[in-house]
Amino acid sequence: MTLESFSPPASETFAPVRDCWYLTGATASGKTGVGIELAKLLNAEIISLDSMSVYREMNIGTAKPTSEQRAEVPHHLLDVVAPNEEYSLSQYVRDAHRMIGEVRSRGHEVLFVGGTPLYLKALLRGVYPGPPADWEFRDQIEAEVETVGIAALHARLEQVDPLAAAKLHPNDKRRIIRALEVYKQTGRPLSHEQIHFDDIPHESCKAFVMSWPRRILHRRIEVRVERMFQSGLVEEVQALLDRYGDLGRTASQAVGYREVIAFLRNGHDLKTTIEQVQARTRQFARRQETWFRNLAECEFVAIHDELAPAEIARRIVG
Repeated sequence: MTLESFSPPASETFAPVRDCWYLTGATASGKTGVGIELAKLLNAEIISLDSMSVYREMNIGTAKPTSEQRAEVPHHLLDVVAPNEEYSLSQYVRDAHRMIGEVRSRGHEVLFVGGTPLYLKALLRGVYPGPPADWEFRDQIEAEVETVGIAALHARLEQVDPLAAAKLHPNDKRRIIRALEVYKQTGRPLSHEQIHFDDIPHESCKAFVMSWPRRILHRRIEVRVERMFQSGLVEEVQALLDRYGDLGRTASQAVGYREVIAFLRNGHDLKTTIEQVQARTRQFARRQETWFRNLAECEFVAIHDELAPAEIARRIVG
């Protein structure tokens, strides 16, 4: 691997957005229903905070708001790109900033609703997204890791960006590759571009996390996945494959879609596929919760009973 240095134009840097409302939580926590009720109380429009809902025609597996729910409250940044296209963090943050301005021009509050922690962090703390992904470079490094191991990759990052290497877990392959990728494309360490986002005045933030006991959340996940399959998730994925052949790198890895694609192409047992989706969704929920706990701006809203969405919304508003 070569790490040539060159200096293309700097990527756009986005300032923190701390004067909007945010409603987040793990998958299956009930964000959509509560978000609609909260928007009504706030006189707000909703901007999606979900990295998979940006893809058109991926409706069942992403649990997008229904047409009836969208009629109750305006929703934005849903169905932005086709599922065989890519949609980066910088594209999302740029679109979100534009949409904030449009919503406020109508005299409404802005309420972000969704469960993608990276989007949430980028908005709350600002972000330097860096250059676009270089998939050829990533594939090259992935192949090299198979030969030399992840430790050698981390050591290489220590040479060009010691601060990033110190912050990242030595086994965090994805983020190590991204840091090397940014250095290769810009000639500048990624950590140097991000350091000005470390000061977090979280007192002014209105970010709320819906938090269920793990046992109840897991049961909600199981029921939700079962309903997705009953609602036609397999047929939805088949229609996507028929139309596009292959989904994009990101869309094809979405929870539920990856397993159903394997089921359709490899003839796996459907019951086993459903169980795989449930297990992966539980794992995803745990990762979400870890991210939220590490964001000091977030206020957790403990939910122990099946309260009506309107009641939870009133509790958030106080």
